Amino acid sequence: MRTPRRLPEGLGRAFHVRDAVAAGVGAGRLRRSDLGRPFHGIRTQPGDDDLDPDEDEDPFARQARERLSRIRACAPRLRDGQFLCKESAAALWQAPLPLATKDGIAIPGDRLPVHIGVFGTAPLVRASGIVGHRARAETTSTRMLDGIPVASPASTWASLGTLPLVDLVALGDYFCRAWRDGPGRPDAGRPALATLDQFRLAIGSGRRVGIVRLREAVELVREDSWSPRESALRCLIVFAGLPEPTLNHDVYDSRGRFLGCVDLAYQERRIAIEYHGVLHRSRYARDVERIAALRAAGWTVIEVTAALFSNQGELLRRIRRALLG
Repeated sequence: MRTPRRLPEGLGRAFHVRDAVAAGVGAGRLRRSDLGRPFHGIRTQPGDDDLDPDEDEDPFARQARERLSRIRACAPRLRDGQFLCKESAAALWQAPLPLATKDGIAIPGDRLPVHIGVFGTAPLVRASGIVGHRARAETTSTRMLDGIPVASPASTWASLGTLPLVDLVALGDYFCRAWRDGPGRPDAGRPALATLDQFRLAIGSGRRVGIVRLREAVELVREDSWSPRESALRCLIVFAGLPEPTLNHDVYDSRGRFLGCVDLAYQERRIAIEYHGVLHRSRYARDVERIAALRAAGWTVIEVTAALFSNQGELLRRIRRALLG
């Protein structure tokens, strides 16, 4: 079979058929099997996302990557006044959405719908694989992200009031993260994507689905959580009536030597709680040495694996014992 002719570079990874035709691409080339057809009128060229997936990839990361690829493929279809909203907006902001499943199995991200909003009386988008939503200017603001119109972080968060409370908190933690200075901390000084004041304005700007849950969640959002697993662990501790720990606390020994940044800490009691997720395997040796140094400096370290987190009664007992000890 003859190698397909290269397409004009200006078309990008995903492009609309009409743009290809305007660039001189013939109908026959647009029908070639090397081009994907994720949506009506859209073609995609092969890219890194088409490589065989890593079998060890975290299911959350895999679904997020596939969902983001699908959203970017849909972007050329957006017309004036249309913007990504709800879960699709959160995905474009690379926020931690809960795993979408069916019958207990993760749904491939490229099979999840793309959510597109319009303001006022503009026609809703109606197409296979796309869900249209009507928005109001008083409750929704938009921005441009990577050249794509998208609901702002605060508007996106406030539109997802149907999510479980802990997932809403994790999403809010991500948007409001403060990028503080400290040993080894990345992107110090980078501005947060949103603020708690913006969240409160967003949920107070008009009627919201899940408003009671949103009001509860906004009081639980913190600026120093680095991952949705940390957010979930903190919520578990607080919901159990235990004192709220400090998040991502830098620990130094008596000589001022930096020992590490711990996920959650009761610093006055010298108790550290560390969550070990799936992705910690590549840094296992470094984690072992860091935890050994913390214990040598007199810290009690509670290591939380996925298995222990699923046994919440035992996990809470260990934390209570440490606080009483």
